[in-house]
Amino acid sequence: MHLYNLTLQPPTAVTQAIVGNFSGARQQEIIVSHGTRLELLRPDVQTGKLSTVIATDVFGSIRSLAAFRLTGSTKDYAIVGSDSGRIIILDYDPKTSSFVKLHQETFGKSGARRIVPGQYLATDPKGRSVMISAMEKAKLVYILNRDAAANLTISSPLEAHKNSAIIHHIVGLDVGFENPLYAALEVDYSESDQDPTGEAFNNAEKMLTYYELDLGLNHVVRKWSEPTDPRANLLVQVPGGQVASSDRFDGPSGVLVCCEDHIIYRHMDRPQHRVPIPRRQHPLEDPERGIIIVAAVMHKMKGAFFFLLQSEDGDLYKVTIEHEEDEVRALKIKYFDTVPVASSLCILKSGFLFVASEFGNHYLYQFQKLGDDDNEPEFSSTSYPSFGMANSSSPLPHAHFRPRGLDNLALADEVESLDPILDSKVMNLLPNSDTPQIFTACGRGARSSFRMLRHGLDVEESVSSELPGIPNAVWTTKRREDDPFDSYIILSFVNGTLVLSIGETIEEVQDTGFLSSAPTLAVQQIGADALLQVHPHGIRHVLADHRVNEWRVPQGKTIVTATTNKRQVVVALSSAELVYFELDLDGQLNEYQDRKAMGSTVLALSVAEVPEGRQRTPYLAVGCEDQTVRIISLDPESTLEIISLQALTAPPSAICIADMLDASINKTQPTMFVNIGLQNGVLLRTVLDPINGQLTDTRTRFLGTRPIRLVRVTIQKNPAILALSSRSWLNYTHQNLMHFTPLIFENLDYAWSFSAELSPEGLIGIAGSVLRIFQVPKLGMKLKQDAIPLSYTPRKFISHPTNRYFYLIEGDHRVAGEPAVAKRLQELRQAGKMIDDEMLELPVEVFGRPKAPAGTWASAIRIIDPVEAKTVAVIPLDNNEAAFSLAVVPFSARDGDLHLVVGTAADTFLSPRSCSSGYLRTYKFTDDGAGLELLHKTETDDVPLAVMGFQGRLVAGVGKALRIYDIGKKKLLRKVENKTFSTAIVSLNTQGSRIIVGDMQESIHFAVYKAPENRLLIFADDTSPRWIAAATMVDYNTIVASDRFGNVFVNRLDSKVSDQVDDDPTGAGILHEKGQLMGAPHKTQMLCHFHVGDLVTSIHKVSLVAGGREVLLYTGLHGTVGILVPFVSKEDVDFISTLEQHMRTEQGSLVGRDHLSWRGYYTPVKAVVDGDLCETYARLPGSKQSAIAGELDRTVGEVLKKLEQLRVTASGF
Repeated sequence: MHLYNLTLQPPTAVTQAIVGNFSGARQQEIIVSHGTRLELLRPDVQTGKLSTVIATDVFGSIRSLAAFRLTGSTKDYAIVGSDSGRIIILDYDPKTSSFVKLHQETFGKSGARRIVPGQYLATDPKGRSVMISAMEKAKLVYILNRDAAANLTISSPLEAHKNSAIIHHIVGLDVGFENPLYAALEVDYSESDQDPTGEAFNNAEKMLTYYELDLGLNHVVRKWSEPTDPRANLLVQVPGGQVASSDRFDGPSGVLVCCEDHIIYRHMDRPQHRVPIPRRQHPLEDPERGIIIVAAVMHKMKGAFFFLLQSEDGDLYKVTIEHEEDEVRALKIKYFDTVPVASSLCILKSGFLFVASEFGNHYLYQFQKLGDDDNEPEFSSTSYPSFGMANSSSPLPHAHFRPRGLDNLALADEVESLDPILDSKVMNLLPNSDTPQIFTACGRGARSSFRMLRHGLDVEESVSSELPGIPNAVWTTKRREDDPFDSYIILSFVNGTLVLSIGETIEEVQDTGFLSSAPTLAVQQIGADALLQVHPHGIRHVLADHRVNEWRVPQGKTIVTATTNKRQVVVALSSAELVYFELDLDGQLNEYQDRKAMGSTVLALSVAEVPEGRQRTPYLAVGCEDQTVRIISLDPESTLEIISLQALTAPPSAICIADMLDASINKTQPTMFVNIGLQNGVLLRTVLDPINGQLTDTRTRFLGTRPIRLVRVTIQKNPAILALSSRSWLNYTHQNLMHFTPLIFENLDYAWSFSAELSPEGLIGIAGSVLRIFQVPKLGMKLKQDAIPLSYTPRKFISHPTNRYFYLIEGDHRVAGEPAVAKRLQELRQAGKMIDDEMLELPVEVFGRPKAPAGTWASAIRIIDPVEAKTVAVIPLDNNEAAFSLAVVPFSARDGDLHLVVGTAADTFLSPRSCSSGYLRTYKFTDDGAGLELLHKTETDDVPLAVMGFQGRLVAGVGKALRIYDIGKKKLLRKVENKTFSTAIVSLNTQGSRIIVGDMQESIHFAVYKAPENRLLIFADDTSPRWIAAATMVDYNTIVASDRFGNVFVNRLDSKVSDQVDDDPTGAGILHEKGQLMGAPHKTQMLCHFHVGDLVTSIHKVSLVAGGREVLLYTGLHGTVGILVPFVSKEDVDFISTLEQHMRTEQGSLVGRDHLSWRGYYTPVKAVVDGDLCETYARLPGSKQSAIAGELDRTVGEVLKKLEQLRVTASGF
């Protein structure tokens, strides 16, 4: 078995974000790290929308990011710390729109290790040096400079190591142009290591240490070290240093130390200032619970600066420092606003705040005001004795604030993110859809959502109106060449033509010079200011002064099809003749003297747009009934001569020639494509050679069941093609590569581009008798998301076998459920406490729920209707129960009636796992599955983490035991169990009498149920221990599973062993066989292994394309959706794996990680080809492409075609 790994939806979780002028222009951009991928985002200052400029896989794990610029420069560089053991400096090159590696300095082993730097990065604010640090011991400083040619240079590393020190955070201090200083939070563990009593561990001090880089002596010294708050977790740089032109100080320098419940200002030989972190004034808030800061950002303005710090509840605090010269007078803190908890905050100079959320969608906010003049209480260090440091070990009195809706910020844009995907299903549930949808349970806490993903582009409709009849075509046109917008909409009906003018309103007009008594075949704004209409009996050329020149068709013939551009018109007559017209320099249409007889009825024609500064386009494509396409010359030397011919498999229904940029074919200029739509719903795309008119590199794609119509449109100022069949598809260029994506919209019969003041980049289409005006807002989007909000973190969901409902369990730890909250409020009211109802009514999806102690759970079962996209019912669980697993079981004891079994546990603690009691709740479906009725609860002794229907009974993994239950009157009855599993059963799959069990730490076990003896026996397991996250069966002997470390692997049982076990009626043979390696008597063999780089949470064996082959689709915690495609033939395996080897040598990783060792992080990669790496072949320079193709004995076109075919036939993407 050989597999090809393709990512359909790259990870969307952001682990870090940095801001800077990376393109060197006047505008700031954001670089975000998605863990294994770098993306450059550019905010549009006018609209406040974020757009992706470039996104690249780095084939490594990004651990840290920092932006820096050399003194006096206008361009920022990105420094990347990764698991490659190297420091990388990247430069964004706007010309090629790619990241360029400027420097790659190796300092240690690869892998994310404790003492190899890469975890933390800190830069000197003046851009002179950078410190890269490990979790423990090692810190290196590199000096950055420029050489005579103004290129960036990097020095050898200088060591700032400290043995047996754990590093919590590092930051560069702002000291102006004095020697660069770095601050680190360190804990020395040497004494704790030696002391068996644990006394030294409790007394270990957390030190704030300054390291100075002496530029004169070229080495690093520890300058200053003082103990600070033992709960300190984050350092923030405070501006400082003198302004060059005057003696004024930018700020006091030093750092803010963020601790639990406090913020401390510290600097060498200066008094400290301490303020409390204000906490919410919520009736249910636990006063004992500490608050820590999880994200921080500092922003400098002219002559001022402020900090935004974010607590783990999502509250933003504005911190300001009052200073005189470099002396701090007061440290002040006040509540600012509440936004989702961020992994990074970025403030842009244009007045935006980018919040890279830890979970869920990311947000761009605009500052409305800076919160200076509101009546929020402000807490200052001057209001406490000796600036809050009178007794540094005891806490300051609590400060409170009242949370409220957004006041200082306003939402400008939202970037959809699937992270984290906790479970998924792939099913085709929507009416009249020919491809399945992916349903995912995403998110965390009150911001969770259940999303339906559909392959396609989202469409925004602006107008939809009924027409008097059913038109067969629609066009829009300008009056003059230089008009900014369209003036007319022309609708063609079977027996006439309707012209509408576009103004304040859209209304019918008569005096346009168009013939209204006949249907229209083509409309064109021709020359500088004339219009052209082609109808079955002739051509009308309407001049600017409304004079009409008409060309009539010879007696007894009609025009069957036509094609036009600004200067040329070609019509085909019913006698299979072509008539060619060209516009002369006086604006007259002249017919070419000869007519070309084609010998077969003409079905479709197309000419390209006239190139800039040319008189004409030299080629015409003609599709005839004899299943051919001919390219005909329109050159004055060889007018209407046939140049080349292509045979088709069916008669053509439409042809469209368009010049589009596709960097995989030509990086510098657009390529001329001839798109041919056939009557059987297949689209062919061939490349037309502009020199000799030959057709090369044909690619085919099945679009739908109806004959195809093709329309040339403009999308975001670039040419694109709409292909209309039983679905509408858009072929467009995005980030220089060609994309071909269906529109998620009603099926259109005809369409055209539409440009008016309200929608300058719109499209107009007809569907039946409805006229629709719409636009495609987000290009490059592969999956459209529709979300349903959830109350708590989703855990698992399943579908009902007969109706369309989904049953989802959700639950949150350390959150009190609704019944518990009501009870607690009741107690408070009885105790005579005043309850602030306004705080209780705050929306939980913004502010979250109050935290509760460990072992407290809020949980519910939710019934979802995915087609209507709504929640049908929610059944909350009480008594501190939380749901962990669920299954639909047809119990044979009840004549195969379907029941929902939910595995729950009360008072659960996660580590070590314990509960007061587990339960199996059995529900009956009521109201066709739209409701649930509890039959009974069965107590268990551990948490049931996996349940499944099996031969008309229930099989459950309860802690370490595998049990089979049957249904009884009062509870489920235990029939048989096997207790030999080592940790906990987390996944179950079955075929026949075989049960495949995934153990939390001990990989996959094959078990069998032998009914005659009522035995559950394990007969095979894996040789290596693995922490199973998800598993699914590929066939009776083969299982694919994923582990907690981002690997996917396929294990197979020898078919001889399998038959032997199946032929043994009682299982006595298995019982007497000797176990191997302290385990089962047989071992499975590993067939494939691959490191995805994301924790895979679910795997499904599905077919994504109608009639396509089955693939393994997986979803990852970071929002990844990918597929593993089985290769069909041996030659495909050889070809693609050889290509992968060449790509490994040519396309080095951006972070310097070795691709082979990255994909084989824990176990060497086996029998899986990395399709994401192979697909970067399209972005290689032409010379490298040719060299690799030559090694493979193929042309570049054939390699690209093979890669595209693999993707399209497997996924349709």
